[in-house]
Amino acid sequence: MIWGQYFILDDLNTILFLICGGFIASFVDAIAGGGGIISLPVLLLTGIDPVAAMATNKMASVMGSFTSAVTYMRSGRVTTGLIKYLFPLSLVGSFCGVIVVRQIPADFLRPLVVVLLVLITIYTLCRKNWGQSVSYNGVTKKILLVSTSLAFILGFYDGFFGPGAGSFLMFAFLYIGLDFVGAAANARVLNFASNFAAMITFVYFGQVYFHYAVPMGIAMIAGAYCGTKAALSRGAVYVKPLFVIMTISLIGKQVWDLFK
Repeated sequence: MIWGQYFILDDLNTILFLICGGFIASFVDAIAGGGGIISLPVLLLTGIDPVAAMATNKMASVMGSFTSAVTYMRSGRVTTGLIKYLFPLSLVGSFCGVIVVRQIPADFLRPLVVVLLVLITIYTLCRKNWGQSVSYNGVTKKILLVSTSLAFILGFYDGFFGPGAGSFLMFAFLYIGLDFVGAAANARVLNFASNFAAMITFVYFGQVYFHYAVPMGIAMIAGAYCGTKAALSRGAVYVKPLFVIMTISLIGKQVWDLFK
């Protein structure tokens, strides 16, 4: 059990390392998703085991994704008429994913994730003006059916495996007609739902290192706020290139993990 390590005084350099890594990861994640490819390796470098690192990362990420979600909502960029249906499905999906991953190893998904991320990158690069303006005209039966299904599936995926969940969410919102900033805003709200459900489950099983999660999470609050403000002020011209960069980085990370 990890509970006995709560608030143990740790090496100052380790905490500072987590704070810096958490800020950068959350800044990037608030704009384009993919922050986990920064924050999770940062935690693994402290020497804790992979499951504890994943659990601790989820708790810290909840603090960052909540900040992003609230900031985007206050800006009016969240499509509340649609997101109110998707949020609970993402929450339930992630909870189911965490339960299942405790029984079944998730690495068999890695090749499929690589293929999907490559297709997303190619599609985004080929459509030059995609995501520059909003073509979304409200909730239709087709959009509701597709988006609710994807919310549960991607919530499950985030709890079960995780890498690329933010990219998949952004792509889904872009596909229904939102611009890059709107897609980032709605993706962060659903990302908060899936992170929160996973965090609660990991805390229940006693796998969170709180003395790492708390300082890293506070840094993620600051990073998320700064990243969200940058996305809102600079628009799609700023968000799209970072989205492509992070998606390509995710591809590289998954390919490396596949063949190492």
